[in-house]
Amino acid sequence: MTDTQFLWIKAGYETFATHGENALKIEQLARETGKSKSSFYHHFADTEGFMEELLSFHLNRSEIIAEKEKNAQNIHPELIEILAEHKIDLLFNRQLRFQQQKQNFKTTLEKSNQIVGNQFVKIWAKDLQLKLSQRQLESLFELALENFFLQINPENITKEWLTAYFENLKRIAKNFE
Repeated sequence: MTDTQFLWIKAGYETFATHGENALKIEQLARETGKSKSSFYHHFADTEGFMEELLSFHLNRSEIIAEKEKNAQNIHPELIEILAEHKIDLLFNRQLRFQQQKQNFKTTLEKSNQIVGNQFVKIWAKDLQLKLSQRQLESLFELALENFFLQINPENITKEWLTAYFENLKRIAKNFE
């Protein structure tokens, strides 16, 4: 990927994450990148191809998060720091969740959740020390994940909010034992 392609992808990724697919306007992205609209078409055949690049970029970002999760020993503070650092990635995933009626969004969401979720469940189970089966943990995690993405927004993904969220989730999860 060239530096210019990366600029376009970064701008598009952040725009999609914070404002959704309808905000992906080439003219606006050109202003943000300082590049011409023709530069966009030089690097990407069309907006559909650009979206596929954004989805691929998101899966790469999910791999980066999962790699960091592998080294985390607990939710607080390690995992919370990872999540706060990857705010834009979380918001991108949130947009995919909101628009999963589109097959390519749904497929990317499922892949991303599998990449990141597998590591997260391991940390979560270890940290909470719940005496639940793997299937019960996964089901509880699925509900928690849905709730998490309904609540996050660009303003509240902070270490403080994440800490409070996971403390509350811990209290709720303990009730399932």
